[in-house]
Amino acid sequence: MSKRKIFLILGLIVFIQPFANSMPVQEKNSIRLMSYNVRNARGLDDITDYRRIADVIHSANPDIIAVQELDSVTERSNRINVLDVLSRKTLMFSTYAASIDYQGGKYGLGILSREKPLSVRRIALPGREEARILLIVELEGYYFGCTHISLNEEDRMESVKIIEQEAAKLDKPFFLAGDMNGSPDSPEQKAMNESFTSLISPKENTFPADDPNICIDYIYGYKGMENWSRLTNRGVISEKVASDHRPLYVEVRLHAAKDEIFRTKPYLQNPTGNGVTISWLTNVPVHSWVEYGTDGNLDQKHQLYVDGQMLCNNYHHKFRLEGLIPGETYSYRVCSREIAVYEAYRKGFGETAVSDTYTFRLPPEGNTDFTAIIFNDLHQRMGLVDKFSELIRDIDYDFVIFNGDNIDDPRNEAQAVASLSYMNESVGAETTPVFYIRGNHEIRNAYSIGLRDLLDYVGDKTYGAFNWGDTRIVMLDCGEDKPDDHWVYYGLNDFTGLRKDQAGFLKSELDSEAFRKAGKRVLIHHIPIYGLPKGTYNPCLEEWGDILKNAPFDIALNGHTHRFAYHPKSSLGNNFPVVIGGGNNLQSATVMILKKAGEKMMLQVLDTNGEEKLKLNM
Repeated sequence: MSKRKIFLILGLIVFIQPFANSMPVQEKNSIRLMSYNVRNARGLDDITDYRRIADVIHSANPDIIAVQELDSVTERSNRINVLDVLSRKTLMFSTYAASIDYQGGKYGLGILSREKPLSVRRIALPGREEARILLIVELEGYYFGCTHISLNEEDRMESVKIIEQEAAKLDKPFFLAGDMNGSPDSPEQKAMNESFTSLISPKENTFPADDPNICIDYIYGYKGMENWSRLTNRGVISEKVASDHRPLYVEVRLHAAKDEIFRTKPYLQNPTGNGVTISWLTNVPVHSWVEYGTDGNLDQKHQLYVDGQMLCNNYHHKFRLEGLIPGETYSYRVCSREIAVYEAYRKGFGETAVSDTYTFRLPPEGNTDFTAIIFNDLHQRMGLVDKFSELIRDIDYDFVIFNGDNIDDPRNEAQAVASLSYMNESVGAETTPVFYIRGNHEIRNAYSIGLRDLLDYVGDKTYGAFNWGDTRIVMLDCGEDKPDDHWVYYGLNDFTGLRKDQAGFLKSELDSEAFRKAGKRVLIHHIPIYGLPKGTYNPCLEEWGDILKNAPFDIALNGHTHRFAYHPKSSLGNNFPVVIGGGNNLQSATVMILKKAGEKMMLQVLDTNGEEKLKLNM
């Protein structure tokens, strides 16, 4: 590489870096709008440099930008389509609008956008010195316009009228940007402000770029459809050379429609200790609450405060209702009001979404009967979920346990939420509570820790115990199916420590009054302690075997092996029957139905055709 090229590269780095560092991080769920009169990429140093303009745009990272003063294959531009060059250098879609014919080509303005426009409109504007134009593109959630109006005051006033007329025809929020050739106190700007809100402070000058003393470049929001909010990030960018105008930007947030606020239905979890957890997710940041009550009423309201501050402006919602009356039927609905702006001294709100009204009931005191559904190893096979939801449709079950490897290798929130929501809706989790036990596949991939945001574990641990009537249900977390030092874990696991913690928990649990007084006792975990193939890594047996060898469980329910199996008591050194669920396809999958009636308990295992593979009375 020549010294000249090295110096050019170093110079470009010096030029870009301070500007890039000055831009604030874009707010989540926002749109960054930008406007820039680029003067055909000819800077105040009289150098035409498309790369320099593209770098300014790229560093600002707008979602959409209005660009003025653009040649298209003119003699002046050496037959170059300037907007096309900027489009390729910024990797944005380009939309061009010619104002006049010029030197064998065209001269006008354009829009660059990350999103491909759905439609384009070009509207002529008056200009005595040269014809002018208004360009409007339609995006999925809004319209965006670009213009460069006349130097003549009368033409500018007439242009404002035309722009207002066009804005009134639109059915989505409309933002307009461009070079208006008028100061903030000019008659046409005063007229413009009757229908539009200027989103940039008029005290921030934009021209000339090296020492600006007047504001003639603007970004507006149309007042006729104000389901949007301006955010804090906005301003004129201090770029002094690339053009004779300075670029400007603003961030806005489009308000969600009511039917777009909820991301999931509510789902019930952890129905223990006279309480239940109601969880749901939203697509936008919100202020949420739960309305609930008995006898069909919704006369109680539960909001969340942490250290005296409302827990809001979030997407994940987990509300714990405590002090509920056993046996009472509760009605509830969840409400989420969009928070469009959350700033130190300014808050803005959108619509409030209200769910359907649902009911739930905790078991009455003294009631010992229940029906539970247990799934294992669904591995996000939605066909299996559909098949089993049909099989259990006519069963009146009280709760559902997903016993591991159901949310498969969660790589991101979107995947995990999609799987979780599908399974929850299939079993009616809005009215019937669910428990999630980790399998080894829930532990893997980037979002595995993030599952805690979606799930409410009993006692806030991935293992624990609870009573349903007089039945004690003990849930364990076996961790991974390979040693912690296996290369695939990169030294990031300590399930040995987790199993040791559970050994202490198991000892305490077996000595507890709740366990000793239980009418029936169920042990449930994903990886079997008994029934793994010989030679298979089995640290749970090593850690918990001595504790469990005399433990008076009535049944242990497992998964993991993808092969249905039943091991009677004492057949493998087990002090209780062991049932292992099937696999993750239509040929091998199973569902377990656990019923308690009076002093008797029965386990039924069905395949995907509803054929009974096991019926066990305890």
